[in-house]
Amino acid sequence: MKFAGKLVATTGLAVALLFSAAGDVSAKNFKMALGDAAGGTQDAAGKKFVEEFEARTGGQHSIKMFHNGQLGSEQDTVNDAAIGTLDFSVLAINNITPFSPTVGVLTLPYMILSLEEAVQLTQGDVGKELTENTLRDAGVRIVAWSYAGYRVLSNSKKPIKTMADLEDIVVRVPKNEIMIDTYNSWGNNPTPMAWSETFTALQQGVVDGQDTPYITIHAMKFYEVQKYITNLRYLFLLEPIIVSESVFQDQSEDVQSAILEAGKAATAFSAQYLADTEAALKADLIAKGMQIDDPANEEKEWIEAATTNVWPKFYDSIGGKEKVNAILTSLGRPAVE
Repeated sequence: MKFAGKLVATTGLAVALLFSAAGDVSAKNFKMALGDAAGGTQDAAGKKFVEEFEARTGGQHSIKMFHNGQLGSEQDTVNDAAIGTLDFSVLAINNITPFSPTVGVLTLPYMILSLEEAVQLTQGDVGKELTENTLRDAGVRIVAWSYAGYRVLSNSKKPIKTMADLEDIVVRVPKNEIMIDTYNSWGNNPTPMAWSETFTALQQGVVDGQDTPYITIHAMKFYEVQKYITNLRYLFLLEPIIVSESVFQDQSEDVQSAILEAGKAATAFSAQYLADTEAALKADLIAKGMQIDDPANEEKEWIEAATTNVWPKFYDSIGGKEKVNAILTSLGRPAVE
């Protein structure tokens, strides 16, 4: 599976000469917030974006990355970018949804069933529309998409194979209504909690488990406080890179172009990065003592419970049932009635 073919090569010298000729010599040092630690998909996509941006500006401008929520929670960074006090942020898509509800269509449980579907939706007409909506609603511009994989469930108590197994597990989830309602549909009462508090809560037993992709579990070293993983496929995590629209508009056309082109390169890189690394990370988590189990009868029980009980609650906020059906049709799947 190859995605990197979309990446456009850039000659650093030519770009440097272009910026010099354009007279854009006032160096800018931008800040990029990341919720996750180094080593995850946010970090990989962010590094690629920074590398490409700095190359495309001939090294005249730089971006410094701040990991582990140093610049605030992921939702805080949307606010900060909206008012222009933060330049860039890499964050889970569910943390944009409160500001631009139509983005929630990509967080409906079992809407995205593969990396290929994630790429198709984000890089096609759906992604363009959601980018426009986010710009309108939140004052931030999505310039890249990073792909983290499915949010699998980890916990410290026992293997979770059935929905009944989940009933007495205290699960941390983001403060996101779609995700909360999904767990409710499975008979669980999850605990909404900020990402920055999650590791400590797991360590101290305040919560038993959480769900994030394999690469995040590995990067955050959750294997130190978790034993069991349930290989759920309910939510394919997208982690867009956003830029403050006010900051974007303050830049010259050359810098704006560099931001957009760096975003395209980071998007292509992220898809390939996930395809290349996820299997090895799963194997390493097992080697570190974690146990991975598939949920029993996921298609019949877990999917049916989530789509039947959760999807209808959010049709209005995400743009209507017809929007959902348009996406399902584009993916070759049957529409909902």
